Amino acid sequence: MNIHEYQAKELLRRYDVAVPNGCVAFTPEEAAQAARKLGGPIWVVKSQIHAGGRGAGRFAGDPSGKGGVRVVKSIDEVQANASQMLGATLVTKQTGPAGREVRRLYIEEGCDIARELYLGMLIDRATSRITVMASTEGGMEIEEVAAHTPEKILKVAIDPASGIQPFHARRLAFGLGLSGKQVAAATRFILSAYRAFTELDASIVEINPLVVTGSGDVIALDAKFNFDDNALFRHPDIEAMRDESEEDPAETEAARHALNYVRLDGNIGCMVNGAGLAMATMDIIKLYGGEPANFLDVGGGATKERVTAAFRLILADPKVEGILVNIFGGIMRCDVIAEGVIAAARDVDLTVPLVVRLEGTNVELGKTILRDSGLPILSANHLADAAEKVVAAVRAHQKKGGK
Repeated sequence: MNIHEYQAKELLRRYDVAVPNGCVAFTPEEAAQAARKLGGPIWVVKSQIHAGGRGAGRFAGDPSGKGGVRVVKSIDEVQANASQMLGATLVTKQTGPAGREVRRLYIEEGCDIARELYLGMLIDRATSRITVMASTEGGMEIEEVAAHTPEKILKVAIDPASGIQPFHARRLAFGLGLSGKQVAAATRFILSAYRAFTELDASIVEINPLVVTGSGDVIALDAKFNFDDNALFRHPDIEAMRDESEEDPAETEAARHALNYVRLDGNIGCMVNGAGLAMATMDIIKLYGGEPANFLDVGGGATKERVTAAFRLILADPKVEGILVNIFGGIMRCDVIAEGVIAAARDVDLTVPLVVRLEGTNVELGKTILRDSGLPILSANHLADAAEKVVAAVRAHQKKGGK
């Protein structure tokens, strides 16, 4: 789960991590009121969307070319820029050409920036440790730094038995070229940010830029948090920060039914039980010349209702021109899958080819249910057969003038 910048800073503030003062605003009037509360003489008006590159982004249809983060010098400018930004579509590298509508702003006090640095924390699955990364190249995308100047990225892997220690933070501070009181400030910052990362069950914390001010303070000028969805039950206050308007509606609907769903760019919908089998199914579709439209894992103990919901999710994607259901029944029974597929297919106007491959528990019963349904369902004997049939059926459907 992702949250907005202002929410991330609120969490960091709880752990005594230094962040600039700011207020969220949903209207131009609230933005002006926030600026008055903060005091001047400089304010920053920041678009709040779940995407990076906001400052370099551009608003759709705005010939001025101004980005989603603007420095202003009067309350009137705060309100005027808020009026321009709220309700507009911000396009960045991460949003793609469709962009995201800006529904809220963060009004923040100005900052005396002397240096821009980078700080990040993530779980490194290669070492099974939390890795703290830092770089002198703040304000840039860390992927670009890694690709072109990887030597400028410092990494410290933290042993889970000991946790982070002050010497870890000092090593990073010295590596960033900090000195004097800056080292002490950076050490406190890193230790506190690490505590927030672990106690809040985060999967990523990114401070970019981490700035050193003219007075030597170390402050998070921007902040990003990602959380482990499996641990959200321990943090109802964080779960309450979810902004569903920033999420794919289909993925939100899938979560309500305990489905693992990710929309992709292809035209063959997939419904599979088990993440590994789902990945293999997508791979073999591509092997036979097709493109998967989604990753969808119904899980090992799905009910008829959950399968029906999964089928409707697939059919709700206008790009889908064919569907492959691939089920290996262990805990999941093939007859339950068959009943769910039939219920969903009858509930909607099924106009695209449907290929079903069933194996495992109650497989013969499942095949009988599908065969007796009267629906135009293609049965497959094995995975390669299923992929070949669905790709061929989609191509034939396209030639006949299908969608």
